[in-house]
Amino acid sequence: MSNLVEMGKKAKEAAVVLATLSTPVKNKALLASADALMAAKEDILAKNKEDVDAALANGIKGAFIDRLTLTDARVADMADGLRQVAKLDDPVGEVLSMKKLDNGLVVGQKRVPMGVIGIIFEARPNVTADAFGLCLKAGSAVILRGGKEAFKTNHAVVHAIRSALKAEGLPEDCVQMVPDTSRETANEMMRLNGYLDVLIPRGGAGLINSVVQNSTVPVIQTGVGNCHVYVDESADFEKAAKIVINAKTQRPGVCNACESLLVHEKIAEDFLPAVGKALQDRKVEIRGDEATQKLVDGSVPATEEDWGTEYADYILSTRVVKDLDEAIEHIRKYSTGHSEAIVTENYTNAQRFLNEVDAAAVYVNASTRFTDGGQFGFGAEIGISTQKLHARGPMGLKELTTTKYIIYGDGQIRE
Repeated sequence: MSNLVEMGKKAKEAAVVLATLSTPVKNKALLASADALMAAKEDILAKNKEDVDAALANGIKGAFIDRLTLTDARVADMADGLRQVAKLDDPVGEVLSMKKLDNGLVVGQKRVPMGVIGIIFEARPNVTADAFGLCLKAGSAVILRGGKEAFKTNHAVVHAIRSALKAEGLPEDCVQMVPDTSRETANEMMRLNGYLDVLIPRGGAGLINSVVQNSTVPVIQTGVGNCHVYVDESADFEKAAKIVINAKTQRPGVCNACESLLVHEKIAEDFLPAVGKALQDRKVEIRGDEATQKLVDGSVPATEEDWGTEYADYILSTRVVKDLDEAIEHIRKYSTGHSEAIVTENYTNAQRFLNEVDAAAVYVNASTRFTDGGQFGFGAEIGISTQKLHARGPMGLKELTTTKYIIYGDGQIRE
């Protein structure tokens, strides 16, 4: 019997217990887990330093290192995230509808746990705590498979959480971490039918595409974020500059960061040189079309590949477009359906953009960096879904549940 199958069996047993836990018991376990993370902070940070040092020694740098690195504040944020999940409404057991049929049957629909959720993710160790917290509150066990770069950190985080669960009298196997990061194990996890009810990949395009193409377990596809900001002819320049700079530089390694800037040709000469310099002052490389290269000193030519790339780094592809139609056409061709923004003072153009751009989140006059469960007021999220079935956009507690029909009768039989 493979190790993953054994983990799957343990997870299913834990899921049976989780499915019937009361909200207060789940909340108490979340708060205890938050305290356990803080108590284990020094060990977690020590393991994280080993992971970061190894990544640097292997030539990894830039935004990837930022995603990998934990600090005192980030560990505290992980713990606070669990406390915030404890404060959220419990979706399990919520009755969505109830009606009485002509034959006397009462048919209802209510939210129930998924069962066992698998998550394959890359270098952000905060995902470990976030995923556990959301899955526990939603009544499901979780099997995590992190990337090799955060291997020691992830195991330290899970060890602290499992200790807290045990102290609370709950199954430690509510959360398990796959003990290796080999491709073979990942492939086996993608075929763990009968044990995993759903599989969620979080990471770059390579990881997500691999899971989508190879998994026989149902997949919720979280998004690669090739996000655009289009600065329209009527845009307020000061507002537009703030939005572009924030969307690109506040955290360039995350999926809701802007990767491509589109600017209306009538304002390009006045807007692009200043915003280009401001971006370059923040270490952003501008890869532009011919018009951009003429207006932004130090910019380099963009290739066809650049228009479709999620850089997750201090790089921005930039193009001057003729009008709103050309901007929308460009976005349709290259967007990954994550988050798209227009900066405009023209109501008609704003409404057209909202109606015609197909993405999980579409903005008018705001940074794409807000595509986040917490920022939307939903609480923590497991990822941003860019597919259209079951869940789309930030996936919070409700999106980690499914439904069942409940039917009350009084001896009815079908004639």
